[in-house]
Amino acid sequence: MSAAGTLELVVPDLPVARVLASVVEDADRRRTIRGVASQPARFRLTELRTRLLRERIFEDSARLLTRLKRRGLLVELPEGHGDKLYQVPYPAELRQLLLDEIGRSESIDTGALQPVPDEPAEIRAMDSQFLEHLRDVLRYRLEATLEFGRSFDVRELAEYLRSLFGDALYFDSLISLLQQYALADAPLVAPTGRVTGATGFHLALFGPPGTGKTFSIDDLVRGNPRTGVPAHGLPGRNRYCGGITPAQFLRVGAAYTGRTFNFIVPEFNDWFKYRGMVEPLKLVMEQREVKWETTFGTVGPYTFRSFFSVNYNVRTAGAQDYWATIADPNFAALEDRMLLRFHPMTRERFRAVEASAERLELGDLEFELAEKIRDHLTLVYAIQTGHPLVAGKFRARPIRLERDLYDALRAVSEEALKGTRYPKFSPRLKGRAVRLAAAATLLTFFADAEPGPLAIRDVESDFARRFYEEEIRAREGRRGRTAS
Repeated sequence: MSAAGTLELVVPDLPVARVLASVVEDADRRRTIRGVASQPARFRLTELRTRLLRERIFEDSARLLTRLKRRGLLVELPEGHGDKLYQVPYPAELRQLLLDEIGRSESIDTGALQPVPDEPAEIRAMDSQFLEHLRDVLRYRLEATLEFGRSFDVRELAEYLRSLFGDALYFDSLISLLQQYALADAPLVAPTGRVTGATGFHLALFGPPGTGKTFSIDDLVRGNPRTGVPAHGLPGRNRYCGGITPAQFLRVGAAYTGRTFNFIVPEFNDWFKYRGMVEPLKLVMEQREVKWETTFGTVGPYTFRSFFSVNYNVRTAGAQDYWATIADPNFAALEDRMLLRFHPMTRERFRAVEASAERLELGDLEFELAEKIRDHLTLVYAIQTGHPLVAGKFRARPIRLERDLYDALRAVSEEALKGTRYPKFSPRLKGRAVRLAAAATLLTFFADAEPGPLAIRDVESDFARRFYEEEIRAREGRRGRTAS
């Protein structure tokens, strides 16, 4: 018999498989006398259970044994009575199949459990970077930052980015920088006075390579000295995760318990290719308690309170072919838990990316507001998170939600619903638009002199409405649209 193929065991069955391989080896040895097999290889369930207890493995073996019986690799004999007796028709093949399965797991897990960079030291370095920048702002640029903030809002930020990248590209960089403001996780207050949420959100840009995704979430945020792009994002609060495996990330994440950082992942779709990673990554994105068990140890439990900004590379079949890009079933994890921006490679976008890269390489891009935006962002973040250096000088302010914003967004969805009997956009999109409006409101922290919660103005409401309209169009405007 050929035992080709894999068993596709779930993670809890792997330690059972390791012990079973040893039991099968002993059963095969017992049936051999002077090198000749005298009877079929057999073992009893009590033998397997005894060895599992000896190894302190408490997982139920029934699932694995049932799967092997269905594959014809084990046969349960009737004479076993109270103690089940199993015959192994192909002991060598079964043992090798089990060991191969364990080996595949080890190729992933052992890499995950190898030493990773000293994450507490990494966090201390990032904290020092933030503290140094905040001190410089307070010592040398406080008045200039306050003056800049008195007239700063999402319109000025949008115009600055549009002047750099043009109409086709600026919006993604705008959302990326708004996510940086949202990292303060400022509370959202309902008209009743009850806190119903916070500004923080995960951001995912998806589409084919070469559409400017990495520039928006990484180069613009952390800066890129090689190309002359200065950092616009929060100093010391963006943890780059290029090259790290998802298993390593799950270990690293434990060091961030009780802290809020942003994790930049340039190839997020690669993380879902690792067996057993989908469920723990979902827990991470939901900011729930994470516990990851492997055959070699347990990571956690810990609670993740940070955020992601990620690229998810996919192929597109057309400018509006939204769903054709996401054949990967794991894409639903992003759809449900992140703010998504669709990046089709159209002629317009190609020309815009080409022109932007050309201007950057020729030195024609002047990032004149980079330092001012970064200083403003740093100061607002420090105030909203209660940093000791500013706690006695400025007071954190929540953001007040009003029904007018929800009415404006509902009008957008109602208009879209007129064109289809079966909507292809999720109601969750509205919630993300609300958070985007709230994040944009943080830009007005020093412009709004009134005490108390910050108000979402028409400017921020219109911006959120535009985002909502564009994302609904991306999801609805594809082949196979259902007419009413």
